[in-house]
Amino acid sequence: MCMSVHRGISVTAFAAAAWLAGSAPAAAQFQPAPERAPGERYHIEAAASLWDATPKLIVSSESLGIPGDNVDLVADLGIQKKRINELRIVLRPGTKHKFRINYLPIKYDASATVQREFTFNGQRYRFGLPVTTTVDLTTFRFGYEYDFIYREWGFVGVLFDVKYTDVQVTLDSPIGSEFTAQIAPIPTIGFVGRGYLIPNLSITGEVSFFKVPDSVGEQFGGGGRYLDYDFYGTFNFNRFIGAQLGLRSVDVEYFKDFDSGNLNFRGLYFGGVIRY
Repeated sequence: MCMSVHRGISVTAFAAAAWLAGSAPAAAQFQPAPERAPGERYHIEAAASLWDATPKLIVSSESLGIPGDNVDLVADLGIQKKRINELRIVLRPGTKHKFRINYLPIKYDASATVQREFTFNGQRYRFGLPVTTTVDLTTFRFGYEYDFIYREWGFVGVLFDVKYTDVQVTLDSPIGSEFTAQIAPIPTIGFVGRGYLIPNLSITGEVSFFKVPDSVGEQFGGGGRYLDYDFYGTFNFNRFIGAQLGLRSVDVEYFKDFDSGNLNFRGLYFGGVIRY
């Protein structure tokens, strides 16, 4: 009788242990995964911002075999700082894959009198000559981002994109209208990283760059370099709406035949973001 009782207890204990052993992995298997931060739950994201960028614009243009001088469009021709609009769109078919589109319309105009003599596009501009200057540096950016590290705390990724910049500078004066225009796609590679301080607040940094070695550029008659860095914070009120504050710098140097330019923009920006 005693052996039967012990045997029954042993069978019951073994059955209970087996049930616990089987249910533990099952519970772990069906435990819900940690929820992603509100700013990471989307398939389409659109951001609009106002960039308070300080411009530094130096261009040179040759014509008819007459070399051009370096003309400072800010100091020499009165181009002034103004806020620049930007639109960014991100299409996200998968967690680690993003297709990015940026539209950055940079346009300036100014009227001033020449404060020093210079040659531009074969024309000599003398002291006191009234000049109206129009500058169009509109840029489109098409890119792909792959986040090779993606965790609850944020991600790290690589960027591949093409920037299409249309550089047009026109000087209108009593001696005529002269302009220089350069249009070229610029392929760049870069890196991006984002970290979440709290679920609703993130810090993002990205940098992209491209450079044509001088020897290669001289051989093919054109080249330059491009450097773009962007650091910003985003506060997400919920998964659909957020606000951004950042610091951005774009630095472009180019030369084509006997024309050249050194274009730099740097400053703070603020904006909003919506997601779906």
